[in-house]
Amino acid sequence: MTDGQIKAAPIAVRDLVVRYGRTTVLDGVQLDVRPGEILGLIGLNGVGKTTLIKTMLDLVRPRSGAVDLYGESHRAPHSRRALAYLPEKFTPSGRLRGWEYLELTLSYFQMKLDRAVAGDLALAFGLDPAALARPVGTYSKGMGQKVGLMATFLSRRPLLILDEPMSGLDPQARGQLKEHLLAYRAAGNTVFFSSHILADMDEICDTVAVLHASKMRFQGTPAQMREAYGEAQLERAFMRIVEQHGA
Repeated sequence: MTDGQIKAAPIAVRDLVVRYGRTTVLDGVQLDVRPGEILGLIGLNGVGKTTLIKTMLDLVRPRSGAVDLYGESHRAPHSRRALAYLPEKFTPSGRLRGWEYLELTLSYFQMKLDRAVAGDLALAFGLDPAALARPVGTYSKGMGQKVGLMATFLSRRPLLILDEPMSGLDPQARGQLKEHLLAYRAAGNTVFFSSHILADMDEICDTVAVLHASKMRFQGTPAQMREAYGEAQLERAFMRIVEQHGA
């Protein structure tokens, strides 16, 4: 990736329209993710957050509109070489041991696994490194989520796209994840994630975006969103948007 591409917007969405049959899921959606920021995507269940993410990754074909990743069309496979993605319903292969899964994932990025670094990261997330010697199929949901997050951070990509990364995490691991996201941003990287936990977004996000009733209804800082809707809490401001625009 050239210096010019690194300075380009990690994600730029323009007039995006996605339909499933006769149902319009995304209608003229606009979104900008700037370099070196954490952007949180907010929306009710089923509103299209995962569809938006999958469209960015060229896993869903839009009816119209454009998505650029670092200035390149998302349709070009090489446009995604600078990102790592963790899906919402993450289930690693149960037959692989934890170490094998990490090694396999990093091999996709032409990287070798440093077990010492991975072990420290496991401990930070409250996962006993000894568990990495066990088959992933024996893990709880939370343990599997931690291993997926480990692989994502270990990839050291300049852009992380995380769909509901807090899912299944205990309070300690949630706190550690927030610390790691802040440290990742401080190192000059960009993070785009969706979550239902608005208190976490208020705490760590530079920018939040609200997707509701097929359109992007707000993009700005958490403080700007609270101020715009006259609420002290981000959750209440979000509910005002939902009430204003209906189902």
